[in-house]
Amino acid sequence: MRILMVAGEASGDMHGAGVVRALRRRVPEVDVFGIGGDAMHREGMDLLLHCARLSFMGFVEVVRNVHVVRSAEGQLVAAMDARRPDVVVLIDFPGFNFRIARRAKARSIPVLYYISPQVWAWHKGRVKTMKRLVDRMKVILPFEVDLYREAGIDVEFVGHPIVERIGATMPREVFFERHGFDPAKKLVALFPGSRVQEIDHILPTMLAAAERVRVATGVQVALGAAPNLGNRVLRKYCAADAPVTVLEHATYDLMCHADAALVTSGTATLETGWFGTPMVVVYRTSPATFFIGRLLVDVPYIGLVNIVAGKKIVPEYIQHDMTVTHLTEALQRLVADEAYAGEIRRNLACIRERLGGPGASDRVAEGILALAGAG
Repeated sequence: MRILMVAGEASGDMHGAGVVRALRRRVPEVDVFGIGGDAMHREGMDLLLHCARLSFMGFVEVVRNVHVVRSAEGQLVAAMDARRPDVVVLIDFPGFNFRIARRAKARSIPVLYYISPQVWAWHKGRVKTMKRLVDRMKVILPFEVDLYREAGIDVEFVGHPIVERIGATMPREVFFERHGFDPAKKLVALFPGSRVQEIDHILPTMLAAAERVRVATGVQVALGAAPNLGNRVLRKYCAADAPVTVLEHATYDLMCHADAALVTSGTATLETGWFGTPMVVVYRTSPATFFIGRLLVDVPYIGLVNIVAGKKIVPEYIQHDMTVTHLTEALQRLVADEAYAGEIRRNLACIRERLGGPGASDRVAEGILALAGAG
């Protein structure tokens, strides 16, 4: 059995790795190939192209790198023709993956789409496109089911894949001792994202706001490094004598044990919310990308944690509103106002329930095998 998979970014690589692992448990000899990252490769996927090559975002940035996109598409199409997969599995990354879906359908290869593009946020007309191109949808947010079912698409809510791996590995006192934190002081966490392009726009403002709060209240500050970045990349954004601890391979422990956090919009807001940690959601991109996005986006919130909750649980500061002053004020309130922070924690309790239980990767693997005729 041959499966072509495409995960074009770091989060897709993590989610795809679980699917590859689940497939190989069921069919050890399965040949999985395509675009992914280190996590999928470790599970036995034959990487034709590393997803880091496609790790740019925004309309303007995609245009600038159109030659890279076309080259990657050409590689996949050549592999599709040479190795003739039984199923094509596409993970999020819609701008690129829609093109691959068209190529697969032209060759009568069934397509399973895992992790829906956020069509409910912008460009709802893409649902009609997906109806033509996708045989099965596996979604990770419960409210997405009705959207696709109404369009006549075979859809299943499989639960969110973060539930399969999320959780702290040590209690607070052990975590504080291991990393040299003072248990008598509050801890503020910064999660700036996984793309250097994001970090350039976001992290300096995060650090400046956290430093103001540290001076005013005496909190400790820790910076959570995404697996693809690490200490070396993030340290260059910090002053040489900055009292900031950069933590690698400790994201969930930091999310769990922090008293408050600044979190770049994305899956990290759901993960932080799963732990019930009060946060401020932030985001900033290039002016041109933001301008185009404002014309297309049709949701009241940008943070997934607020979208899943169905109401504004945590504050959001986007683009021009993402200033040092605004973030300082919002973060300081989380640290100093216990009643306010407690209300946010209570409201965040719904996140665990709405993300579903574990088993997303297994459900997707079963769907792939069924589509391939082996289920």
